Amino acid sequence: VFIFIKDFSKAMSQAGSSQFQEVIRQELEYSMKVELDKILATAPSNELEHTKNDLEGFKKLFHRFLQEKGPSVDWGKIQRPPEDSIQPYEKIKARGLPDNIASVLNKLVVVKLNGGLGTSMGCKGPKSLIGVRNENTFLDLTVQQIEHLNKSYNTDVPLVLMNSFNTDDDTKKILQKYSHSRVKIYTFNQSRYPRINKETLLPIAKDVSYSGENTECWYPPGHGDIYASFYNSGLLDNLIAEGKEYIFVSNIDNLGATVDLYILNHLMNPPNGKRCEFVMEVTNKTRADVKGGTLTQYENKLRLVEIAQVPKAHVDEFKSVSKFKIFNTNNLWIALSAIKRLQEKNAIDMEIIVNPKTLDGGLNIIQLETAVGAAIKSFENSLGINVPRSRFLPVKTTSDLLLVMSNLYSLNAGSLTMSEKREFPTVPLVKLGSSFTKVQDYLRRFESIPDMLELDHLTVSGDVTFGKNVSLKGTVIIIANHGDRIDIPAGALLENKIVSGNLRILDH
Repeated sequence: VFIFIKDFSKAMSQAGSSQFQEVIRQELEYSMKVELDKILATAPSNELEHTKNDLEGFKKLFHRFLQEKGPSVDWGKIQRPPEDSIQPYEKIKARGLPDNIASVLNKLVVVKLNGGLGTSMGCKGPKSLIGVRNENTFLDLTVQQIEHLNKSYNTDVPLVLMNSFNTDDDTKKILQKYSHSRVKIYTFNQSRYPRINKETLLPIAKDVSYSGENTECWYPPGHGDIYASFYNSGLLDNLIAEGKEYIFVSNIDNLGATVDLYILNHLMNPPNGKRCEFVMEVTNKTRADVKGGTLTQYENKLRLVEIAQVPKAHVDEFKSVSKFKIFNTNNLWIALSAIKRLQEKNAIDMEIIVNPKTLDGGLNIIQLETAVGAAIKSFENSLGINVPRSRFLPVKTTSDLLLVMSNLYSLNAGSLTMSEKREFPTVPLVKLGSSFTKVQDYLRRFESIPDMLELDHLTVSGDVTFGKNVSLKGTVIIIANHGDRIDIPAGALLENKIVSGNLRILDH
């Protein structure tokens, strides 16, 4: 087996001659093939075909990783997108809706990316099963939205969940509770790829099992895997056979990603008669979104550029809100026939994201991933639509959860809308400290969710609890220093206040 290489890209750049580089590449590919064959040999017969497909897909990704010169784009080639390539949502909406909106809706499939676990919020199991509002989970809200659509228009819009091996079992168990709802629900699994040791560039897995101590050996390779997995599952062909034409894809934790009839109508009945194969919803950057991927013009194609692809010297420029004004919400509308065509030609080109991680035992590994939006340059007649911020409402942390659980939003048929009582449409900036990171700790620290209608900014740090019916207005900063505890009393009104030190409310 090949020599250990501390840093592959460094070794390649120092290797000098292209001939020598090619020898190193071939050695690495051969070593990888030997290890993958050993892993495949441990697969039980009922998993053999599936595992073989996964490992073949991984082999292609690894091959590309060795071939590519690094993730950077050529900064000199990046141009602002042409005016008409990113349309304002208002213009799309101004066209109105046709009388036969039901027949347009019947061509649609809603796909939710459901591969993620709730570990960043201290939860076990799929993130989609975390309660976000009145005991409703992300999945409950999604089903309610589509059911409302199907009942209102007498249509048959199905829901498709892309699960990962981490979320599949738990999700399928919970799906039984929707058996009487008016939504057909399908699932398919994204691939399962082996994590590789950062130094040897070989898999850390020794066999196919992914339970017990082997859970850390495998990973789902990012949502760019949707094209191959959707196609391989057979579901893509089935939906095309049923007359479906477009999928609306979004992250299941983005509560703003509801079916938009105006965008759908624009896709199905384009004003110039030429249909778009790919639409990406973008929205204006705020200071909180400086790391989000942006749409640019690159070699005469719309292209998604992520921060990981930006040369170090240009990162600050990339983060500039004045130069790159928009970012990708990951709400995407894609033509099914185009996915099929490109997948069969092996023509979907997505940049590889190298995601380094350190496992619990201290081992440094890398995961090779791709992003679903990066494929935009492979599709014909792509378009960006600049949508209102309300269509981007992701819940990544308990700070986000506090916003969506509060009276800033009202819930109707599974959809959250900003309360009309809020005087300005922007969301307050909320920063909860590490005592609130886990959902169960966060819930324990709020007897009820405070009134936040007039809040601009909230920072909480340290051992802080909130009593019932607290109101927060303006800018509120609450800091309990190490060893101190602050109990905000029931019914308290904090307006433009800084609270620090020790404040204990004792029951008597």
